[in-house]
Amino acid sequence: MFKRLGADISQLSFLTSRHVIVLNALFPIFSLLALGFFLRKIGMTSEAFLKSSDKLVYYIFFPIMLFYKIGSAPQGGGDQWLFVLSSLLVLVSMFMISAMVIKFWPVPDFQAGSFSQSCYRFNTYIGVAVILNSLGEAGIAYFGVMIAIVIPIINSFAVSTLIWHSGEGSSLRRRARMVLRTLIANPLIIGCFLGIMYARVSGKFPVFISNSLQLMSMVTLPLALISIGGSLSFKGMKTHLRLSLLAASLKLFLLPLIGYLVYHLFQMGGIPFKTGMIFLCLPASTAIYVLSSQLNSDTELASSAIVVSTVLSFLSLSVALLL
Repeated sequence: MFKRLGADISQLSFLTSRHVIVLNALFPIFSLLALGFFLRKIGMTSEAFLKSSDKLVYYIFFPIMLFYKIGSAPQGGGDQWLFVLSSLLVLVSMFMISAMVIKFWPVPDFQAGSFSQSCYRFNTYIGVAVILNSLGEAGIAYFGVMIAIVIPIINSFAVSTLIWHSGEGSSLRRRARMVLRTLIANPLIIGCFLGIMYARVSGKFPVFISNSLQLMSMVTLPLALISIGGSLSFKGMKTHLRLSLLAASLKLFLLPLIGYLVYHLFQMGGIPFKTGMIFLCLPASTAIYVLSSQLNSDTELASSAIVVSTVLSFLSLSVALLL
């Protein structure tokens, strides 16, 4: 009897510890998102401030943080590229599924580009925050390599869908070339690649440089998360709720399910498996709104999809952390 009672208590404490891991990893992130939303509502931040903070994070602080974290992290093993390839296979599958949904649902051409992006485009800032909180720098080593490869491919998916459903000609091709040129100089990709190269050459920073990079990195995630929270908008939510929920269901539930099956098919386990599942459970990126605006897709749907995906991602990320 006492042995059985002890086993029950042990099982209960195990479940509790796993729930604490979820709370420790996600609560800080979602509290900062909520703080950013609250500060915007009471007028302590403005649209001008949010735009400036976005630029600082995107062009300076986040690339520096990626370079520092990847450059000083223990490098992944021989399974690193297998992890990247299997993750790409999952994303290609979702891109094809989203194209089928657009055709057979059907989704109007004006909304197709925004909807498609909402099914596979991920929020890098939240991803780094969750992985650092739950897996540490070992997870960042895998995540950094993956996003350096995945970001250009995902943007190619997005641009091709936007152009295909636009019904316009040369002006869109010019804008597409502009977007592709921007991708080549994407600061996040550059930060990841430089970090990977530095890790392979050295892997250690002098103390004075490490301390400087660490201080700059400390600014990054709080500023990024507050900015994301402040930019969340419920405009058009009522009109686009049905399509937003469909996109969020594909992004947060079907995509991770496909990933779970593919990772097991490739016998992926440990840190890469956990990193991949967190990646696939991330909410849609706020960049959806920007690209939809540039290439004449439905920005209200993009905004609605971002909000719905961000709110529901607490559930999907909780499941990923409990696996």
